[in-house]
Amino acid sequence: MKHSGFILFISIALGLYALMNYYLIRRGLQALPAQSWSRGLFTLLIVLLAAAYPMGRWLERSPSPWLGNLLVHIGAYYTGMLVLTLVALLAIDLIRLADHFLAFMPASWRGSHTPASLKFFWLTFVLIAVLTTAGAVNARHPRVRHLSLEIAKPAPVHRLRLVLATDIHLGTMIHNSRMQQIVSLINAQTPDLILLGGDLFDEDVLSLSKQNMAEVLQQLSARHGVYAIPGNHEYFSGINHALNYMRSAGIIVLRDSVVKAADAVWLIGRDDRQGHAFGRQRLVLGELVLKADKNQPLILLDHQPFHLDEAEAQGIDLQLSGHTHHGQIFPFQYITKGIYEMSWGYLRKGRTQYYVSCGAGTWGPPLRLGNRPEIVTIDLTFAAPQ
Repeated sequence: MKHSGFILFISIALGLYALMNYYLIRRGLQALPAQSWSRGLFTLLIVLLAAAYPMGRWLERSPSPWLGNLLVHIGAYYTGMLVLTLVALLAIDLIRLADHFLAFMPASWRGSHTPASLKFFWLTFVLIAVLTTAGAVNARHPRVRHLSLEIAKPAPVHRLRLVLATDIHLGTMIHNSRMQQIVSLINAQTPDLILLGGDLFDEDVLSLSKQNMAEVLQQLSARHGVYAIPGNHEYFSGINHALNYMRSAGIIVLRDSVVKAADAVWLIGRDDRQGHAFGRQRLVLGELVLKADKNQPLILLDHQPFHLDEAEAQGIDLQLSGHTHHGQIFPFQYITKGIYEMSWGYLRKGRTQYYVSCGAGTWGPPLRLGNRPEIVTIDLTFAAPQ
């Protein structure tokens, strides 16, 4: 059942990808001059670019994976450009539909294979190239977001600094140099606790072993430890291999488990919802809360921010999540806003506070438009002991 579901998902994804590329070719041919050599060149170029990513993934497992890595990078950037182009074409189609009823455009702008259509073709190309470059630069420069939160429960310390990083997606696209940048940024915050909120990995950890990524992860430094929970991509990459790799790097993995951290707060780490598709049903939150002292601060790590009322009902003081990427590429944040109660940012429900991070890395296209990747520094203060 697990494998048939995965095959179905891949089949649907490849089918949609093929349709997107077909639509792009069709619209491009409408803009280019009829009976021109450029039409054949354009079609060949799109076919080769569309094939780059799946071909690269296949070649990555060869004894000399450099060509596969190169094709994956080319294909990933092309996929980002494809998405942006389709959004632009949708906007153009909406304008053309409005013109069909209102007739506000000049007559020379209508029709296919016209000088105007060729100009729009090149204008769209330049616009997408600029947006892709801007998105790639933005994705490589995570910011540090600072929060000061208060939990009205006593703790042995007055203040505790947490640093949260989610959705880094280590793999072919985000590798040692990028992770070194993120590690340096985290350590510069002088954290008491480092919390990795899921999707640390993007793919099979075999590629990480080749890069000696564990050596970089071991550089994460916090006074009271580095903790992590699994995300859905840890399951996709092979959950046991992923968890063992984190442990080998000195990271404490919370998988439906509870620990007292810094002798001040209870950390409750949930397994990811994706586990049910792999034959593992995660524990009910109420069962985990019973392992902690509800009179002391309770911090919940749950990768996917669904059913936020559940944390409020169980007396959680602070829930930290990720997963959404806040859409990653404009305008997809409007989709994630519709799916999740909180797609990105801070929320309070009763006595429970929530923060959903848009993540430090990228998935798929290495672009971010409409939001910046982030590391979240949270300065917690507590009530004085009675």
